[in-house]
Amino acid sequence: MKVTIITATFNSEETLSASLSSVWEQDYKNIEHVIVDGASTDNTLKIIKEFSSKNKGITYVSAPDEGIYDAINKGLDLATGDVIGFVHSDDFLANPGIISAIVSRFKEGDYAGVYGNLLYVERQNTNKVVRNWYSKNFHVGLLQRGWMPAHPTLFLKREVYRECGNFDRSYKIAADYDFMLRVLLRPKYKFGFLPEVITKMRVGGKSNKSISNMMLKSQEDLRAMKTNELNRPLMALFFKNFSKLKQFIPLS
Repeated sequence: MKVTIITATFNSEETLSASLSSVWEQDYKNIEHVIVDGASTDNTLKIIKEFSSKNKGITYVSAPDEGIYDAINKGLDLATGDVIGFVHSDDFLANPGIISAIVSRFKEGDYAGVYGNLLYVERQNTNKVVRNWYSKNFHVGLLQRGWMPAHPTLFLKREVYRECGNFDRSYKIAADYDFMLRVLLRPKYKFGFLPEVITKMRVGGKSNKSISNMMLKSQEDLRAMKTNELNRPLMALFFKNFSKLKQFIPLS
């Protein structure tokens, strides 16, 4: 099983080496790494070229784009793996065996996707966890309660993208949520939960950078719910926002 990992970058010199290293330290070797850079003006492209010269599985492009969802779509068009996942420039895989564990989970059942847990960590001290997103076995009723797997941990078979389409660039912040609703609401798909931390993400994402961005995120979430015909969207939006509070409670 070939796994494609897509990384979107733009002026990412501060964190990119850790992100790329976490991919190429994996003990699973049938990995294609597609890096889509938005014409960075710092040392990002230099770092990509250095990694590419040592790792033949890397494909990269660097050109102006229209934001992260445009970059992701470009990466999806280049992907040739049986399974596709994302490790963006502020993120890194939790341990060197995690892709092997994901592939093993796929082989255990007829799954369209496999997902797991996510940890948010401090930007400078990545050993310090500031928020946890612990997942559970999925059933469609959870969407009505505002819950879904963390998108950075979700690995999907390539045919899912052929059937469901790519990311809708009319969304500025919530295209990943819209896409996941499209996928998770399809009755024919089954999803496997891997009870391990798959991804660690540095805090400071676009959706939480300002009050205006948080408001835009809620507006776009509601639009995605209505577009995908989720029942009682206002209630689902309330639960989606409220349920995140417990992610800040440390586990004993």
